[in-house]
Amino acid sequence: MFISKISQVNLVTIASVISLAGIFTFSPISHAFNNGKYWSFNHSIITAQKNDPWLTGNKHQQQAIESMSKAASSMPDPKMSIGLANLPTDGFDFSQEGMSQFKVGITQMFPRGDTLAIKYQQLRIESEAYPFQRADRKAKVAVTVGSLWLDAFRVQQSIALIEQNRSLFEQLADVAQASYSSTLGKTRQQDIVRAQLELTQLDDRLDILAQQENAYLGMLAQWLSSAFLSNNQQQQITTISQLHMMKLTKQLPQLDLIHQGLIASSLANNQQWLSTAELAKHFAKHPAVLALDKKVLSTKTGINLAEQEYKPEWGVNASYGYRDDDPMGNSRSDLFSVGVTFDLPLFTENRQDMSVKSAISKTEAVKTDKILLLRQLLGAFSSAQGRLLRLTDRKELYQNKLLPQIHDQAEASLTAYTNDDGDFSEVVRSRIAVLNAEIEQLKISVEEQKIILELNYLFVGNLATDTRFTNEQQTFVKREER
Repeated sequence: MFISKISQVNLVTIASVISLAGIFTFSPISHAFNNGKYWSFNHSIITAQKNDPWLTGNKHQQQAIESMSKAASSMPDPKMSIGLANLPTDGFDFSQEGMSQFKVGITQMFPRGDTLAIKYQQLRIESEAYPFQRADRKAKVAVTVGSLWLDAFRVQQSIALIEQNRSLFEQLADVAQASYSSTLGKTRQQDIVRAQLELTQLDDRLDILAQQENAYLGMLAQWLSSAFLSNNQQQQITTISQLHMMKLTKQLPQLDLIHQGLIASSLANNQQWLSTAELAKHFAKHPAVLALDKKVLSTKTGINLAEQEYKPEWGVNASYGYRDDDPMGNSRSDLFSVGVTFDLPLFTENRQDMSVKSAISKTEAVKTDKILLLRQLLGAFSSAQGRLLRLTDRKELYQNKLLPQIHDQAEASLTAYTNDDGDFSEVVRSRIAVLNAEIEQLKISVEEQKIILELNYLFVGNLATDTRFTNEQQTFVKREER
């Protein structure tokens, strides 16, 4: 046969999701890391996650919030005052008047109510959202880099298919030229022109695919480029231009779906997989949703913090006044003073009431963000579900009917032509149809893996341990959920 079918390769199974740590875990392939010449699907994702500067920045943000929580829980520093009091202006003689004194005082303020404890707890809860943000980020990086890798793989394999078939069209052109020169067959001059035209069009398709390859590899390079940076000055740093020439492994990964049993059963029955209520339960465990849960809890703690403004702020002050002897040399008693200060939150309408109202509105706004995120996840699932169902049908159609029929037609056209009972144009058309069908089958297989990536991202939290709020956190969330 001039054109061989695409062989089905035994590919490694790749685990579908990440745990709460946020990493997509994959089943091991023959080599976990490549020798630098070829990039596998698994290696590309792991490298991108490992070298993502966003994750480093997020860790620093978490550390900043944790440090701030410790600072916020500390008492304010005491204030000390030193001064001369009641000096006579007619001579500034310290010993002239009995009221004159050298005064040293100290003041300590005490924050309102449980402000320190609540502020500490609010910042701690806020910091607990960052690990979930990193988990979500790693999952998104896996989807982004995985999709780019699959697109680049599709283009490179399409180029390989066209280059493989180009030699067959060259053979057809040579056969047509020989038949035309011998004048023994039915070959016409227009058949020779047609053969050359098809070769030119194949070259054009190769140029277009090369442009697409550069585009996908360029986008992939921004995720992998930092992997080539080495602290060893003697090692040569690979440039971005070299990344554009990198090659991918020739194996298409076969990803596993989360909830394989449920999804496989639904695909077989062509029914809806899960109800909206069931999906919402699964999506509630998603890292992005859990991060918003932490933010909701933090803002609800902010309500309690705002309510502390209704309580007075207390302060204690003490001072010691030294007095000099009188002009006659008699000793004067030194003076000691102590007192308590506190404010009276009487006019609360424009400050305290508004602060509490603002904190409540912030909580409601974050709850709205959570609802919008859940709706987004539900919509993405519905879209991916429908596309995967249709792709499954198309994949089965191509494998069982369309490709065998196209190959049979091509063989029949070639046999008829070699027996001087067929048209050369029909042979060319049938060969082009075979090439297009093989490229389309490759596209379907790649698209299927991309959709599975999307679905696994949606269910990424289902392998994680269920996270619940601690009793310590709930102590400061006294209001009922609004």
